[in-house]
Amino acid sequence: MVPKLDVRKANAEKKYAGDLSFTFEADPTLVEIPYVSPSSPVEAKLHYEILEDDSVEIAGSLAFSLKGSCSRCLKETEQRVSGNVEAYFVPDGESGEDYSYSNGVIDFGEFLRDSLIFLMPSRLVCSVTCVAPDYKED
Repeated sequence: MVPKLDVRKANAEKKYAGDLSFTFEADPTLVEIPYVSPSSPVEAKLHYEILEDDSVEIAGSLAFSLKGSCSRCLKETEQRVSGNVEAYFVPDGESGEDYSYSNGVIDFGEFLRDSLIFLMPSRLVCSVTCVAPDYKED
């Protein structure tokens, strides 16, 4: 389950920075590789910092596994995918480049979905030396 960050509560408790660790299920429709799907929950490790203007910087990492047919040889394979992510949230913002939040609560849903799309490989390969089978016409 994806937690939400209550910025007002964190400010009231003088917790201007902190860490969040959680897992969530990736939307299988984000995987555009044929015959491949997520095989593990996404592991998120995020650090947040609330700035003086109540904007929030998020940085951390996401990791997950994909399982399915190798894009070259079609053998069943699994690949671990991980990467660093970052975002900037502004309160009631209308900036097209930043994420916004309202009522003092940040919902990470859109940010996590966008991050998974950017981390998704274009293909799943069983090994670096994998080659496509040589099909000969008779």
